[in-house]
Formats: sequence, structure tokens, C-alpha cells
Amino acid sequence: MNDDVSRADSVGPSADANLSAVPGSATEVAPSHSPGVESATFRQRLVRELLSWVWVALAFFLITGTMVQARVIPSASMEGTLLIGDHLLMSRFGYDIGLPFTRYHIRLWREPRRQQVVIFHAPLPDRDEDFIKRLIGMPGDTVQIRQGRVFVNEEALSEPYRHDPPNAGDNFGPVTVPMRSYFVLGDNREDSWDSRDWGFVPESNIIGTPVVIYMSVQANEDAWQPGQVRERIYAYANALLHPRLVRWRRLLKTF
Repeated sequence: MNDDVSRADSVGPSADANLSAVPGSATEVAPSHSPGVESATFRQRLVRELLSWVWVALAFFLITGTMVQARVIPSASMEGTLLIGDHLLMSRFGYDIGLPFTRYHIRLWREPRRQQVVIFHAPLPDRDEDFIKRLIGMPGDTVQIRQGRVFVNEEALSEPYRHDPPNAGDNFGPVTVPMRSYFVLGDNREDSWDSRDWGFVPESNIIGTPVVIYMSVQANEDAWQPGQVRERIYAYANALLHPRLVRWRRLLKTF
């Protein structure tokens, strides 16, 4: 991308150009082009081009580090709300600022709210990946699951987003959420690995919330797992050849 309109600099006639006065005619001597002038012009254009790309790179790092990032759903734990193969734009604004392609980040001012879908770094030492779940318990809350129904501070929680009806065999707690931590669950409770299994999510692990689904592709679940580049390319190519694999009705769905 070039922010400037590059234009070749024109070189006028040299100071010592002569005009031959011939009766009834005039002959103009062609301007001379100095190699040194052409070289300087090329260097100026090259510097402008490099500077424009530097600004593009800085803008990219600013946007991906503080505003939006793309994510894809690899599992069925949020079915009912999110499907395998949903591609999301995640807003980081206010939650976290980080250096792209690294785990270095700084917590910002925004706080998540109850029943919001959040994206967070896995609170597990052996899992270098991000999870997406629904926030159920706030700091200081007492959370309990009785016959599949969630109670927060002894009050039943209305959950219209759930994938399946409560399972009478699902019982958990009660537990009290520590300060600066959260209790999260998947919307598909029968197929979700969440706070019932590995505990609470530290506040510092939350990095954002989904904003919109920009693409949704039906493909083998393995295609969306981390590191499966070849399978993912095949899934996209297959969707191009067979557009019915794109879930068109889910596009531009917001949260």
C-alpha cells in the first residue's frame, strides 16, 4: 500500500542549453538526464515506499493487539450459540492489550458481565490455547448445579441459550468464586470441558468477547484444531467448490 501518489520528477532544460537561431526556425536542445539525479529520485521513492509499509505494519499490530482478532470454533462445547467451523471476530477493546503472536499482554479497564460469552487463555499450565465459554459466576458468587439447573447465590439462573434441557444427573458444588476470578460453563453442558473440570478463570486470562460471525463452514472437526494447516486449507477449498458447505444464514450474526 502506498500512502503517497508517486510521481516521476521532471527535469527541465539545463542552464547551458543552447538555441540555434536559424532564420525562420528554432531548434531546442533535448534536456540532459544526470545519472546522479535519477539515482536520488529512485532512493526518495524507495524511502517513501518503505515508510508507507512501516505505517501499515504499525497499524496492523495496533489493531490486532488492542482491537480485534479472528478466531474459529473447533469444538461443540458452545453448540446452541456457536457451531464448529464458525469464524468470529473478537473484540479486545478494553479487556486486554497484547503483542501479536506472543503471550505478552496487559490487563485493561473493562470487566466482563454475567452470562456474557468470553474468550480467555486456558487456565492450564499444559494448554497453550484459548477457550470460549459463557461466564456464569462472578467474584464472590456461590455457584451450584442441582439436577442440571444452575443456581447462583441460591437463585436459579435463567438460561435460554442452553443447547439441551437440564440433565438430572448433573450435580456440582456449591463452590465460591475467588476474587478476581470467574466460573464459566459451555452452553452444550453434555459436551463441555469447563469450570466443573478445571476450576476458575483468573481475570487476567480473559482477553475479549465475540462480536460477529464473519464465516461459517461445515467441515471435519479436525480442520479447526490448532496446527492443522493442510486440513484447514482443504476445508476452505472444498467450501469454494461446494458453496452449500457455507452456513450462509449464520454470516454477520452478532453477539
